[in-house]
Amino acid sequence: MGNVDMTYLFTSADGRISRQQWWIGIGVLAVIWLLSAFLLGRDGLIPFIIGILIWLAGIMLHIKRCHDRGKSGWWCLLLLIPFVGFIWAIIDLGVLPGTIGSNEFGPDPLDTA
Repeated sequence: MGNVDMTYLFTSADGRISRQQWWIGIGVLAVIWLLSAFLLGRDGLIPFIIGILIWLAGIMLHIKRCHDRGKSGWWCLLLLIPFVGFIWAIIDLGVLPGTIGSNEFGPDPLDTA
């Protein structure tokens, strides 16, 4: 996989990412959230802003993973359904492989050629 471009991973909805990159992104966002909650608490303006930024970064991450599965980013709206959205994300985004080869959203992120 090589290096993961964190700026691209969390700020762009364009392109595709692999399952490994998605899991790395989820882990990074979880660690940031836990550290901010531990250091700053969960009440106040700063934790609120950090929470919004983590939420937006997560959406960008999920959209790119949907693209790798050959789906529109609008599928991320399933995350708004309690429990169902979580299960969908784990299975569809975290377990199932992406489209082999290029698709309408870009080249295969696992293609090393």
